[in-house]
Amino acid sequence: MELNDTIAPIERPADEAAGAPPRKVFLKTYGCQMNVYDSQRMADALAADGYQPTEAIEDADLVLLNTCHIREKAAEKVYSELGRIRQLKADRAAEGRETLVGVAGCVAQAEGDEILRRAPVVDLVIGPQTYHRLPQVVRKARAGEKVVETEYAIEDKFDHLPALREKAVRSRGVTAFLTVQEGCDKFCTFCVVPYTRGSEVSRPVAQIVAEAQRLAEAGVREVTLLGQNVNAWHGEGPDGAEWGLGQLLFRLAEIPGIARLRYTTSHPRDMDDALIAAHRDLPSLMPYLHLPVQSGSDAILKAMNRKHTAADYLRLVDRIRAVRPDIAMSGDFIVGFPGETDEDFEATMQIIRDVSYAQAFSFKYSPRPGTPGADLAFHIDEDVKDERLQRLQALLGEQQKAFAASLVGTQMDLLIEKPGRNTGQRVGRSPWLQPVIVDEKAGEIGDIIKVRITKAGTNSLFSEPV
Repeated sequence: MELNDTIAPIERPADEAAGAPPRKVFLKTYGCQMNVYDSQRMADALAADGYQPTEAIEDADLVLLNTCHIREKAAEKVYSELGRIRQLKADRAAEGRETLVGVAGCVAQAEGDEILRRAPVVDLVIGPQTYHRLPQVVRKARAGEKVVETEYAIEDKFDHLPALREKAVRSRGVTAFLTVQEGCDKFCTFCVVPYTRGSEVSRPVAQIVAEAQRLAEAGVREVTLLGQNVNAWHGEGPDGAEWGLGQLLFRLAEIPGIARLRYTTSHPRDMDDALIAAHRDLPSLMPYLHLPVQSGSDAILKAMNRKHTAADYLRLVDRIRAVRPDIAMSGDFIVGFPGETDEDFEATMQIIRDVSYAQAFSFKYSPRPGTPGADLAFHIDEDVKDERLQRLQALLGEQQKAFAASLVGTQMDLLIEKPGRNTGQRVGRSPWLQPVIVDEKAGEIGDIIKVRITKAGTNSLFSEPV
């Protein structure tokens, strides 16, 4: 899943008591799309308690950090942020203004009470499976209690999701995330997710369809299904039989208004025949697949507990491309895993050459406490990791530029998402997930128009309407 930092909009309910002083919340999200989705759900829950959004942290009555624990620097970034917030809270207290500080997300789940010990500025800690209790937790904190809320039954998260509010959805645009699966049973030795998100649990079909329908009614045209292992999703369909992700995608494609479907993040071991067939037979399923491999070395894949080989992965890619030749592949790569030799790294470079990625995410290995990888011998020197990462990213960058250049002169359907950075422009999204710039006269936000690509820029494509 892609890493990013975003601030989720939070909306005040229309029925809040007139004249009541509004409270403001600053909510910052670290990490993946799942955290973005969770932040939106927390936003909806807080809106019911009268919290308005603010992008100015100094104006906030509640500062909430939705954290990521995948990599060491992501966790340390949170503690660094809390250090800055401590002074802000002190300044507001000197003015007689209260500021609550909360930590949510995977760092909260993993470290719990340790956060309160290490950062006394924090008033509340809440894990990813307990967001439905967020309003009550905030009320306890406002009453002066230090709260740690991380105990859960994972099924509760799906059973108690706050209802979507149409106005809030509309404010977020014409694309939306929709969580269908939570947790991971794969236990890759480098990954902390099974310990922070729990075991794999699938959301019921009826819930997913109902939420997708509400999104469509609010103007959403493209839905991305989310899960730590999204293609491990399974649920009982209306026919009583167990469905897989492929069948679910076909059902969602029937919803009026939903023109595009995507899903992320996938595991190679969970790509079944029905899902591959969906890429062949379902026009609304976009020709873009994020399918992490992490390494091209069988020895490193075994040490990572990936339970597949490089050849297994390549055969899977061939099968997918056989049914959808225009599909763009995206991946994740870790360099410098303990014991990685020059030959192992070269095998990773080779699998990148063999697949040719349109997009990819690459990182240096960082040991996460509590994972088996942290206890392995033969950790790699940082300077070696740096050199390998630079070489790997250079190769990936060449491939991404080549893919973008290959689209110049072609025609494609473009979903217009938002105004462009410059006057007179709009920005849309290609079927392959790239931002595409077009003249604002070509269509309105939410329209899907035909364009011709005229130029490939550094981070986006330029187009003209056909």
